Amino acid sequence: MNCVKLVPDAAQASAVGATLHTVNDRANWVSGVAFAHGVPREYELRKHTYAELKAAGLGAQAAQHTIKIVDAYTTLRANLRAGNLGKPGSKRRKKAESKPVAFRPEAAHPFDDRCLSWQYDAQTVSIWTTAGRLKNVRFVCSPDALKTLREYRKGESDLTERDGVFYLIAVCEVPEAEQYEPGQFIGVDLGIANIATTSTGYRAAGRGLNRHRKRQLDLRKKLQAKGTKSARRRLKNRRRKEARHAGHVNHIIAKQIVAEAERTSSGIALEDLGGIRQRVRLRKPQRVTLHSWAFHQLGKFVEYKARRAGVPLVYVDPAYTSQECAECHHIEKKNRVDQALFICRKCGVVAHADRNASHSIATRGKSVWIAGRESRVPAPF
Repeated sequence: MNCVKLVPDAAQASAVGATLHTVNDRANWVSGVAFAHGVPREYELRKHTYAELKAAGLGAQAAQHTIKIVDAYTTLRANLRAGNLGKPGSKRRKKAESKPVAFRPEAAHPFDDRCLSWQYDAQTVSIWTTAGRLKNVRFVCSPDALKTLREYRKGESDLTERDGVFYLIAVCEVPEAEQYEPGQFIGVDLGIANIATTSTGYRAAGRGLNRHRKRQLDLRKKLQAKGTKSARRRLKNRRRKEARHAGHVNHIIAKQIVAEAERTSSGIALEDLGGIRQRVRLRKPQRVTLHSWAFHQLGKFVEYKARRAGVPLVYVDPAYTSQECAECHHIEKKNRVDQALFICRKCGVVAHADRNASHSIATRGKSVWIAGRESRVPAPF
């Protein structure tokens, strides 16, 4: 994905905003039809909704895309099956099942090459709107992003609005580098006190990010308690500020880890932490810290950067990595003395707890890689 910022003039901005709000309003109507008639599938929905969407002023392609995005019911059913919305009969699950899927007025909407064309040299786009085709709508991006768009853009682009600013999110199919055979694996231990600790000695301390989050939390509390018009305006302006900062930090960490692996021809072993928020039970003051922990984002950043660089990456079972000795592999709860100190009760090795865990993860990563390379074909008789 490649995100560029649109810079329309006043008239263009009005037309683009009205178009986005219209297609999302019509998507809500289509969603209501799908819910009422029990026909969430695109082909059946088309029979019930296409003619009215055309009558409402949507072009043929815009109408088709509006019907397609209501396939969000597929995602809803998958979440229900996976238990992501609670157990059967729970309040949250009942709420999700009792009403149609809804779309925000500024939610992303897809535009294909019939509705949107790019002029890379002029850095403009031509886009369909409910007020007609708009030409010479400017966009801005970095030189690297423009090069990626020019060489690899393919398929649909999503138009979205954030805080009154329009963005186009373009699909770019960047070829992956050929993966090499790793000589060793770099284990990456993810945490809160230390965001990432690798078995090669790199440590990304979480102190700065945690302080930033605490400042943002305290400021939000003060502004919410104040409740004035200016306080609400400041709250609105600060939305997603913390998330953007955390994303920037994660990009830097991921780039460092992948660069180190590429330089040493190593693979990367990451912990599979999926579902940790459901498994872990914490006191209320600690829940905010856990739920603001962007470990999934960091993992995805490392994954896609590794694929682009041809660096092998595996996920390992994180169970007991904080209690396992990287030297003798003895597992005992008392090995982890405190947050930073690890002392093995069997062999007596003393190490930094996160560094020790990263070595255990590296060992597991090598085992996973070897197991994946072994043949599963039965031996001939």
